[in-house]
Amino acid sequence: MSGGTGWQDVRDEALRRIRARIWAPGDRIPDEAALAEELGCARATVNRALRDLAEAGLLERRRKGGTRVPLTPVRKATFSIAIIRQDIEARGQVPGYRVLGDRLEPAPEWLRSRMGDGPLRHVTALHTADGAGFCLEDRWLNPVLVEGVSFETLSANEWLVGNVSFAEGTLAFHAVSATLDLARALGCREGDALLALDRETRGEGPITWVRLVYAPGHRVQAAL
Repeated sequence: MSGGTGWQDVRDEALRRIRARIWAPGDRIPDEAALAEELGCARATVNRALRDLAEAGLLERRRKGGTRVPLTPVRKATFSIAIIRQDIEARGQVPGYRVLGDRLEPAPEWLRSRMGDGPLRHVTALHTADGAGFCLEDRWLNPVLVEGVSFETLSANEWLVGNVSFAEGTLAFHAVSATLDLARALGCREGDALLALDRETRGEGPITWVRLVYAPGHRVQAAL
């Protein structure tokens, strides 16, 4: 490849190697630095191309495990983050928001393997719809990324979507039993089953881990 190689060119060359089985199923491909040198482009260009193929299910990327061609390529869902305020507005309701807590705290033990041992910014906030509790946002943030940012009027959810790009993430849905505090915030009975969403996002390093707990009756809809 000649100079001026774009990420689409790198993606097409990588795709050619996968289809020609130069990179066979199960193979670990060369690292980004080696590919950048071979193809005459920046490492960031290679990173962008490989991320695109990983999002399409044609590569598997793992921290400290390198990038491999999967044994069985599968189409992957697009991972996008909704803005809670816009979700409420789309339902024809008036959104509201208030911060319940915002402080620097030691990372809890269960989160240290994901976000490191240092202190994290812990922000809890209540999102409302027509004045009623809609979603409780319990979020831990990399303090370096949000230094000096106020979440008093704009939620961490919305600020991050607009200002920080992520490279990978995880998403899990599960049920939680309403504690007394959750029941008061979301207008339900203590012990009620509530939908919870746990999400972690990373870029070059950890960005945030958040648990969103929704009021009873909340439904999640996704396009395939």
